[in-house]
Amino acid sequence: MKNGRALGNRMEEIAARWLMARGCEILERQYRRAVGEVDLIYRDGRTLVFGEVKYRSSVAYGFPAEAVDGRKRSRIRRCAQWYCGEKKCENEKIRFDVIELLRQNGILYIRQIQDAF
Repeated sequence: MKNGRALGNRMEEIAARWLMARGCEILERQYRRAVGEVDLIYRDGRTLVFGEVKYRSSVAYGFPAEAVDGRKRSRIRRCAQWYCGEKKCENEKIRFDVIELLRQNGILYIRQIQDAF
């Protein structure tokens, strides 16, 4: 689904810009390894954050963050372990966030859920 991936990329870009406007430093986008993918890896102060970006055009099937199920969380954690092994950051303070983007009545709402899992 090419259009779905393009929309996903656009929402990840919006989320990254929103985070940067709040002082975060984006380190990686779409970090992929065999064990999984992390949409955004960034620094929030001294904390290394692995962020999952979720977008919905309505709440008909729930809020965006509800789509980050146990399987998805497990893949993100494994990918974070891989990243920390590569970058030698195992001893750093880390956090897992979900960045929710929700469009309602033509308005795009963004919410960062810190320590989401």
